[in-house]
Amino acid sequence: MANSGIQLLGFSLSLVGVVALVVGTILPQWKMSAYVGDNIITAVAMYQGLWMSCAFQSTGQLQCKIYDSILQLDSALQATRALMIVGIIVSIAGLGVSTMGMKCTTCGGNNKVRKSRVAMTGGIILLVGALCAVVACSWFAHNVIRAFYNPYTPVNTKFEFGAAIFIAWGGSLLDVLGGAMLASSCPRSKKSVPKYPANSGVSTRSPQGSTKEYV
Repeated sequence: MANSGIQLLGFSLSLVGVVALVVGTILPQWKMSAYVGDNIITAVAMYQGLWMSCAFQSTGQLQCKIYDSILQLDSALQATRALMIVGIIVSIAGLGVSTMGMKCTTCGGNNKVRKSRVAMTGGIILLVGALCAVVACSWFAHNVIRAFYNPYTPVNTKFEFGAAIFIAWGGSLLDVLGGAMLASSCPRSKKSVPKYPANSGVSTRSPQGSTKEYV
């Protein structure tokens, strides 16, 4: 079985990963204006996230606007938002299950095998939540890259990666590492070996009828 140190490290990494996923999902810097071409306008920087779009002016003012209607959003943005929410909810559920199965907690009684199975289940749930977040970030990044290299996209509307997507990627990686450590708590069945007393003898009868005793 995995020792309590590995379980505690995996839980800590997963907890930090979930916090990073929540922060990355809330921040609007999923993509930012790409200053390419001859006509470079640096007075205003545009940011777009999963929930709002913001304009940062050179004077230091930041103006954000929440998306009015979900139905008006791009289907890829809606899918990314849904996957990130599912990934966060599943990861939080995995943390709760892992807490009951860790050796350093008293939940679930003193049955070590059962607690190891619970911790392994929590690790698997964390891996599923991390997979949802990785798919969401990768899909969003793919759409940004495809639009950037599309020759029909106007130069002043091209975007590149923002800080929020890297935070979400980092949280997903920590979630994967922590879930893998917790999932390594797979219990191993111990085979019982019969023990005989030292002075016990085993008698055998030879074909000639004589009895021999082996100690």
